[in-house]
Amino acid sequence: MPRTMLLRDWLSTQLTRQFPGQDYQIEPASTDASFRRYFRVTLPDGTTRIAMDAPPEHEDCRPFLKVAALLHEAGVHVPTVHAEDLAQGFLLLSDLGSTTYLSALNETTAPKLYRDANIALVAIQRASRPGVLPEYDRALLERELQLFPDWYVARHLGITLDETQQATLRSVFDKILANNLAQPQVFVHRDYHSRNLMVSGENGVSTFPDNPGILDFQDAVYGPITYDLASLYRDAYIHWEEDQELDFVIRYWEMARKAGLPVHADFHDFYRDYEWMGAQRQLKVLGIFARLSHRDGKDGYLQDMPTVMAYLRQTCERYLDLRPLARLFDQLENKQPEIGYTF
Repeated sequence: MPRTMLLRDWLSTQLTRQFPGQDYQIEPASTDASFRRYFRVTLPDGTTRIAMDAPPEHEDCRPFLKVAALLHEAGVHVPTVHAEDLAQGFLLLSDLGSTTYLSALNETTAPKLYRDANIALVAIQRASRPGVLPEYDRALLERELQLFPDWYVARHLGITLDETQQATLRSVFDKILANNLAQPQVFVHRDYHSRNLMVSGENGVSTFPDNPGILDFQDAVYGPITYDLASLYRDAYIHWEEDQELDFVIRYWEMARKAGLPVHADFHDFYRDYEWMGAQRQLKVLGIFARLSHRDGKDGYLQDMPTVMAYLRQTCERYLDLRPLARLFDQLENKQPEIGYTF
């Protein structure tokens, strides 16, 4: 039986208890880069719920339930779970609305929306403790980096790296990993960006703790403190000039220091960690976007690659230890080196 029919049968069983003999409407709400699908269910009383379809052969709902409970305890806004069927891979959740940060962000709204996102991030990080979530260890970070040569370089660009180029990549990867692993550890959402943050609350833009609504947190880990910040402000789907980005990041840093989080006392050192963590994520994302296109037929992510590469080049040109990676990009893209500031 098609999964859509299985989902409808399951929903009918769940909703009949509350609305006996009454019908409901179901329509697609969104999809993401995984096998999960989401449907908006309109109930007879006019309220809505979100039904998650996560095929158990591909997805496991248990991490979602575990992390949802952790984030709820931290005091941030995540979906309430109204019903679950782990065997079939179905969840019935509260609806956090349809207005993403991506659709709402502009020069006027950004300060308020990002302030709420910073507050929520600090709340999550303050709730952190070891031994609860999987560790963002060297093996996982390195496996993510490997997506870049495997999928972006070899599959997307169709290039085979020679021994010298492979050695350059390995050397830079080792330096990035050393920085990442030296950072203080906290709970990491892992995709804390404008498509997974929802504008929630009264009158469109409310305030924390109603805003933001936080989604797609099932892959959360315990790892570097700057990771989610790099996801948020070096977002693949929206770009800010660096002076504006600096303002957003400084406001988080000040908030984190006040909250007693283990961030560097010197903002220059903190920003370096933020950029180097961003480099790891950007290399991973380029590989993931290439894989989504070439393996899964999801070509829409290709249009976001230039933004991600621009962030990565900016960081690699800035730090001497990462400059060899920028020169490798020149070779891959047949570009001439650019002159810029270095640290």
